[in-house]
Amino acid sequence: MIELQEVYKKYPNGVTAISGIDVRINQGEFVYVVGPSGAGKSTFIKMMYREEVPSTGTITINGVNLAKLKMKKVPLFRRNLGVVFQDFKLLPSLTVYENVAFALEVIEAQPKFIKKRVMEVLDLVGLKHKIKMLPTELSGGEQQRVSIARSIVNSPKIVIADEPTGNLDPETSWEIMRIFEEINNRGTTVVMATHNREIVNTIRHRVIAIEGGKIVRDEQRGEYGYEN
Repeated sequence: MIELQEVYKKYPNGVTAISGIDVRINQGEFVYVVGPSGAGKSTFIKMMYREEVPSTGTITINGVNLAKLKMKKVPLFRRNLGVVFQDFKLLPSLTVYENVAFALEVIEAQPKFIKKRVMEVLDLVGLKHKIKMLPTELSGGEQQRVSIARSIVNSPKIVIADEPTGNLDPETSWEIMRIFEEINNRGTTVVMATHNREIVNTIRHRVIAIEGGKIVRDEQRGEYGYEN
């Protein structure tokens, strides 16, 4: 469960990125976060995985108040959260298998479990046959699928995706969305910031629109609502 109450975020340069947001996202929901560039979407998303801290207000995720979370406890909090980025953020010197396994190795999971779980998630994203390849040997869509596999290997309750199809061609974007749909169907909450109008209007889910740091629209099975 995700809950933001009276959240404001003002940067040192005086810019207010988030202005009084109140919202609740329940376990198992799929939510698109949309809005024009500079609206506050990225700040909204980054606050959920504690990359940014609110100036005032509370953000509660899985029972943890992020506003009061000490830096040394952030890595532990993030173990129960999957994050997928637009630019993949894979480790270039590690193979597909090693990139995904790394997320389990840092929490000292048993080797036998690591092997079984990594192969499960790589099967889910369709990359079992490329486990020995390096990121540079993969297409952009394949790299994003590795990134998704890494984000779910810990079986997180929530996956946060920041423009996950932003660097991909349309056909590959649909493939990536099918994977997110499957993840959500298995009970994982998905919160996705996106500019992809066609995806939002075709694969209908809850839509939260942010403009000027405020939520201006919150609709079940909503539309994108902006011209690209």
